[in-house]
Amino acid sequence: MYSLTICHLYPDILNLYGDRGNVIALQKRCLWRGIDVGIQNISLGRPFSAEQCDILFIGGGQDFEQEIMLEDFYKQHEEIKRYVENDGTVLAICGGYQMLGKYYETEEKLIELPGVINIETKSSKKRLIGNLVFEWVHNQTGESYRAVGFENHSGLTYLGEGVDPLGKVVKGFGNNGEDGYEGARYKNVFCSYSHGSLLPKNPHLADYILSCAFKKKYPDAPELQELNDREELEANRSMIKRLLK
Repeated sequence: MYSLTICHLYPDILNLYGDRGNVIALQKRCLWRGIDVGIQNISLGRPFSAEQCDILFIGGGQDFEQEIMLEDFYKQHEEIKRYVENDGTVLAICGGYQMLGKYYETEEKLIELPGVINIETKSSKKRLIGNLVFEWVHNQTGESYRAVGFENHSGLTYLGEGVDPLGKVVKGFGNNGEDGYEGARYKNVFCSYSHGSLLPKNPHLADYILSCAFKKKYPDAPELQELNDREELEANRSMIKRLLK
């Protein structure tokens, strides 16, 4: 039997707006295909192991929660960087997205971050809040899809060299409300400001993330079998229709 391990980093601290739903969605979409799933909850003081992880998930949190785990994250970052550079699959949402960058700059201070990927975030007095629609392209098939989520952040993120946007904003603000991009993509790292949670109502993106992890672990295995996503796609279409009317 095939199996995947999902490592949920700081699940008791970074779970803003039900981001844990992304882990549940990935787990269910595996189980529906007969793929066994193990979930490792990695909180403060527990080391992350690249060899024991197939998908790393980092959710969002407010500034206070991020400060609580920042020291521990510094201890983990070299192993996380090694995992990323070895094509490990990552989904990071909002605060988890920002933490992967080089720094977070506020009016009072510059918070140095480990720089797992080449992004930078600056605080803004204005919060970027609301429903979000963005268009993304499946790199393997070339097909484009529209994803829907909810954003609420005061950090403005800018992508550096070597990092691509996850998608283009159709409705909402995205990374910074300026350049029209949402999220980030580096190797098999997927980052987004979309809460809500992101994956349950965006099944194509969920399967793309799963396929990256599955193909890395089982390069000779067949493609993931299709699922009946009628309800998930109806939720996606319904929200997009409502937001873009």
